[in-house]
Amino acid sequence: MKKMMWLLILSLVLAAALAGCGGKSKDKADEAVKTDVADRITDSKVMKVAFEGTYPPFNFLNDKDEFQGFDVDISNEIAKRLGVEAEFIATKWDGLIGGLKADKFDIIIGQMTVTEERKKSVDFTDPYVVTGSVLVTREDTNDITELADIKGKKVGVGGGTTFEEVANSVEGADVKLYKAVSDYIQDLTNKRLDVIINDQLLMNYNIKENNLPIKVTSDILNKDEIGMAVNKGNEDFVEKVNNALKEMKEDGTYKEIYKKWFGTDPLDK
Repeated sequence: MKKMMWLLILSLVLAAALAGCGGKSKDKADEAVKTDVADRITDSKVMKVAFEGTYPPFNFLNDKDEFQGFDVDISNEIAKRLGVEAEFIATKWDGLIGGLKADKFDIIIGQMTVTEERKKSVDFTDPYVVTGSVLVTREDTNDITELADIKGKKVGVGGGTTFEEVANSVEGADVKLYKAVSDYIQDLTNKRLDVIINDQLLMNYNIKENNLPIKVTSDILNKDEIGMAVNKGNEDFVEKVNNALKEMKEDGTYKEIYKKWFGTDPLDK
């Protein structure tokens, strides 16, 4: 009887030990799958691309509820050169990096400026856009033409963006944070703001396309290098994307896409 009892106890201990080992192996396997983005994309034949989806002319929905824009064209071209299809996932700006780290998508191609702070969380490809922020006011405003002029003014910017940092660099500026660029453009036109700060390419496009009663009033305040963000530990995938981007620039495809959306040649570093 005692022998049978000991055998039962021993079998339970062994089962628990094996279960523990199996759990660790599964965790390691899951971790390998999570970090090896290049293999995952190759296997699935799909590259999941994240952006806001509300940021024309970079990424937005057209009348057919299809995503289009500069980022969309760039993504599709890179995907084609990698031998896969691009699948687009619209995500709020403040959830992009968190979603990437949670493996909800493979890459962010959504006008994310490369900063030292962001590089602590993700890796970036080579820049695929060089642009910069500008001041934008109503058409009847003539006294805000350089950054120092925003002191004492109500300034609208996107929260968590480099535009917020630019605005906060001026002591005395009354900085208001927004989640959507359309909201602070509306508040500017309705005189709830005095000025907004945003990307020069985006603002010039939207003012022209939508006939907005606002204007760009400054030179570029700071240059932003825009990169594509990837989870850390995927150097091989970053290299593949960089190679595709380099080929696009060398064969003229990149310039063709850029001129399609902005009507000018790309801005140099």
